[in-house]
Amino acid sequence: MESSRTAWGWGLASISAAGDTLDVWYPKLEIGKVPELSEREDHGFGSLVHHEADLRGVRRIPVFTVSRLDNPIEDAADAYLRLHLLSMRLAKPNTLNLDGIFGALTNVVWTNYGPFAVSDYGQRKMDVIQAASKGGQGPVPDVNVLSIDKFPRMVDYVVPTGVRIGNADRIRLGAYLSAGTTVMHEGFVNYNAGTLGTSMVEGRISQGVVVGDGSDIGGGSSIMGTLSGGGRHRVTIGEHSLLGANAGIGISLGDQCVVEAGLYVTAGTKVTLHDKAKIAAGKPLDVVKGAELSGRDHILFMRNSVSGAVEARSRVQGIELNAQLHSNG
Repeated sequence: MESSRTAWGWGLASISAAGDTLDVWYPKLEIGKVPELSEREDHGFGSLVHHEADLRGVRRIPVFTVSRLDNPIEDAADAYLRLHLLSMRLAKPNTLNLDGIFGALTNVVWTNYGPFAVSDYGQRKMDVIQAASKGGQGPVPDVNVLSIDKFPRMVDYVVPTGVRIGNADRIRLGAYLSAGTTVMHEGFVNYNAGTLGTSMVEGRISQGVVVGDGSDIGGGSSIMGTLSGGGRHRVTIGEHSLLGANAGIGISLGDQCVVEAGLYVTAGTKVTLHDKAKIAAGKPLDVVKGAELSGRDHILFMRNSVSGAVEARSRVQGIELNAQLHSNG
């Protein structure tokens, strides 16, 4: 019997001349028991399927993929299925086994004509342009490169309801955006990261980071992820919290917290605990590392403008986002 940790579905795969899977698009996915071969519906891709290579050197063929979500990723089709699950909101960040994802994915030239293989891009681009310009008297249409990466833009595969995205290039496939989320033009959301409720995103949400309902990631702010030699701690931000403009964190924030603009708090940052009673009594204030405050609620992190010390002060009330601004229906 299949466990509930199995997902499956028909995908349309782009296969290069070298036999590499450049991408797979899954219009629909299911979680649960995999149907027998005789019970599977037709893939429904119709004329989108072509077994002969087009001018990009790419074939598009249907694939039926079964992904065992607790196991490491097996191949590119499996990787794309898990990324789709996240962006379709069928699985939350940090709930899928993504071990092996970089080895499974191929570096791809992403263009306005779809994916190209890197190895023969120059010649394939010329073939496409020449074919597009035949018989025309106007300007020759060009192939525009959007990026060279292993991860494509989310919106070319999944368009979630109830969100606004200022710059689609900054949202990777595998991002999880809850309804009510607004991502402004400088906001960035990596794969296996995102928002768990209504949120304003004007800063960077790195891989593995999740942001709670009602929170605001201010312009130019940054949240440490765990890629590229980073630490093991997966940063979270609770509900109704604010990461100020150009601020940053390497620790988690609980509910109703604020990090003032321009302040970066890491696990090793020395933080003075503001205590009115101790100040009145002339006693020295306690100093702790940022890691000791990770995930705690009702904290305002600020820099004392006189002494320069990073301080943690009690904060009773969290922020409230503009309900009309985040009504993204």
